[in-house]
Amino acid sequence: MENQPNHLIKASSPYLLQHAYNPVNWYEWGSEALEKAKEENKLILVSIGYSACHWCHVMERESFENHEVAEVMNQHFVCIKVDREERPDIDQIYMYAIQLMTGSGGWPLNCICLPDQRPIYGGTYFRKNDWINILENIAALWANEPDKATQYAERLTSGIRDSEKIIPAVRTEDYTNADLTEIVNPWKHHFDISFGGYNRAPKFPLPNNWVFLLRYSFLKDDESVFTATCNTLEAMSRGGIYDQIGGGFARYSVDDQWHVPHFEKMLYDNAQLISLYAEAYQCTKFDSFKQTAIECIDWVFNEMTSAEGLFYSALDADSEGVEGKFYTWDKAEFDQVLGTDAALIGDYYNVTEEGNWEEEQTNILRKTVNDDDLIAKYGIEAGDLFDKVKTSNAKLLAVRNKRVRPGLDDKCLTAWNAMMIKALADAAQVLNHNLYYEKASTAARFILKHLKTDNGGLYRNYKNGKASITAFLDDYAFLIEAFIALYECDFDENWLTEAKKLTDDVLANFSDEESPMFFYTSATAEDLIARKHEVMDNVIPASNSVMAQNLKKLGLLFDEEIYSKKASEMLAAVQAKIKTYGSAYSNWAIQLLNEVYGINEIAITGLEADVIKLELSGHYIPNKITLGGTKSNLPLLKGKQSNETKVYICRNKVCQLPVNTVEDALEYLQ
Repeated sequence: MENQPNHLIKASSPYLLQHAYNPVNWYEWGSEALEKAKEENKLILVSIGYSACHWCHVMERESFENHEVAEVMNQHFVCIKVDREERPDIDQIYMYAIQLMTGSGGWPLNCICLPDQRPIYGGTYFRKNDWINILENIAALWANEPDKATQYAERLTSGIRDSEKIIPAVRTEDYTNADLTEIVNPWKHHFDISFGGYNRAPKFPLPNNWVFLLRYSFLKDDESVFTATCNTLEAMSRGGIYDQIGGGFARYSVDDQWHVPHFEKMLYDNAQLISLYAEAYQCTKFDSFKQTAIECIDWVFNEMTSAEGLFYSALDADSEGVEGKFYTWDKAEFDQVLGTDAALIGDYYNVTEEGNWEEEQTNILRKTVNDDDLIAKYGIEAGDLFDKVKTSNAKLLAVRNKRVRPGLDDKCLTAWNAMMIKALADAAQVLNHNLYYEKASTAARFILKHLKTDNGGLYRNYKNGKASITAFLDDYAFLIEAFIALYECDFDENWLTEAKKLTDDVLANFSDEESPMFFYTSATAEDLIARKHEVMDNVIPASNSVMAQNLKKLGLLFDEEIYSKKASEMLAAVQAKIKTYGSAYSNWAIQLLNEVYGINEIAITGLEADVIKLELSGHYIPNKITLGGTKSNLPLLKGKQSNETKVYICRNKVCQLPVNTVEDALEYLQ
């Protein structure tokens, strides 16, 4: 007999909907479930995951779809399922709890709490029998020794509230190059010179790390860091972590050679990687970096774009219950598809009879041979190789597209969409491609129209015409950053006006009186057991580090001292931590880099401002903001408007005499 749906049947999250027919009586996080727990004095079981999480699916199959397990869960607990991507505020709190209890965390995350939401026990993935034993033991503890459970909860909750407190620090002297080298020198020891990235497995792309290292190596003229960065970008784009025929990066590789990915593809990774590869192309003019950025964008347009022009969240790792099945090839099928070109393209993509992914006896397409070696081996021209690869990719893709697809998480999140908007704005400028700008501005306008609250704030999520969750700091921070990037594309000051409004909203509702950092949740949002700061940069930069950079830029653009002062206070409070673990503070390190080298404010005026801006985008100036147009209310442009095209270079509130060409402007930047 098929199960009746539980309370998740009304959810917007694809991850929650996956659990809607579990025999577990799941609830969404909300007043209905939380009040039920209090009224019935029942423990709360909070289970957190996301749609592209492999081990979340495994635990569902083994435990949550099992009637024996469900009976225990339903009898003793109010069971709440949470999509961590929709509700990172809840995930953040219970992840801290698990880390305090076990020393590590991850997903699926399962936490047992008192009826008032305070945690008492938890962990990540549990096997079925272990899970049943734990549930029965905790239920017995609550029934027989509730005081002991309450003591656990008090200790854990105070640990959560006290962890990661950032206190104000006063910086009196200027930042110097020495502050940068003491961060980067220890960092260098972790570079993997052979395979790129860091000398460990698994390997995550961590795009923000490489943005900082690219900019640092360029400004500091550090050859070793520059080489490590380019080597990493090249190795990732040649590896199995990159979808060689469809575009887009997987979340990480399980090995140290970027070979075997965990096949899920996340919007946030690819957005940041598009920005990174576009910037690296601008710096190096390496065609392979340009090609990777373009292919990733094509994948986003083909597979991750909604009818409204927003961007979906993720593609699952599994299809037909098998991880990577959609993306891998056995040699017989590969040869059949490609016919006479199978030997050449098989060499090109490292396809072997036994399979280059030995564990699964199948092939993950990756590049292990240099083009020159293949050209010599097969006696063909470079152009012919390029044409054959292009034709073969199209044939392979056509066959692959007939396979059962991985699950698509089609919710749209403001923060992740903002990252993609910024990526497209970045790529539009560097690659001079207007379609990218149009797609970026379409998504941004949709957010402004449909994801704003009645009081001018933001919603986090959008699906099936509905936005329901109050936005978090990352939604604000990344959207402000995207608006600044769009302004630099089209010089439409409406973007900056919107960015300023959102910034003022953040200052009003997310500020902490005891710390220069912003809370992750708004003062207007529902009360949880703690309000946390997000400070360390991870696979996504921390919302506070993004906000600090926004404040710095908007402070310059609007000559707004309150913004500039706040940005400085935030950096000063965290600066001592950066040198202890550069990789986990890379976005803060970018702000420090800008303090040391200064930000070039490049103002372009006159009728040919667009021509100058386009020429300027061919040059790599990592520490700059660009502004311009023929009409403006911005302080830096006041009194500078004229039909004659002029370029002004300003730094630290001092402007050089205007020049008429990019060549002359670049002289000021030496």
